[in-house]
Amino acid sequence: MNDSPSDAVLHALIERVAGFTLARDHLLVTAESCTGGWLAKLCTDLPGSSHWYAGGAVVYSNALKEAVLGVQPATLVSEGAVSEAVVREMAIGALERLGGDIAVAISGIAGPDGGTPEKPVGTVWVAWAERKDEEIAVRTAGLHLPGGRDDVRRQALVAALDGLLV
Repeated sequence: MNDSPSDAVLHALIERVAGFTLARDHLLVTAESCTGGWLAKLCTDLPGSSHWYAGGAVVYSNALKEAVLGVQPATLVSEGAVSEAVVREMAIGALERLGGDIAVAISGIAGPDGGTPEKPVGTVWVAWAERKDEEIAVRTAGLHLPGGRDDVRRQALVAALDGLLV
């Protein structure tokens, strides 16, 4: 049985995020790895999304995480691309380099390969960053998501969107 979130669930969540973001007069930016731009697509599926969504970066390779978002090479080497430290740097880099008031970053191992005993398939990290006065506040979550590639990616999107509604 497939417990993966449906398209209807994802679209209902993005509509809530749009309303929440608009009500706070914030502009969202995204930084995605394992979701490959799916979050950006969800945002831009809504008419008028330019009022609350500035855009995002799909940074699948480590080289692009460094070049586009300013993730430190030392962090990638010591922690790996799928880690709390890297998604934290991705979210901060998205705010600093892409603009916006809030950011969400996602990095994970969607499968079917690429997992290790320490970081099995389904390991996903999400970070949310928000400008607060002169500071950037960051929250993170580490997830272990079941299912195949599509299931992991869909569940990662739900987690990322839910975290924006806090």
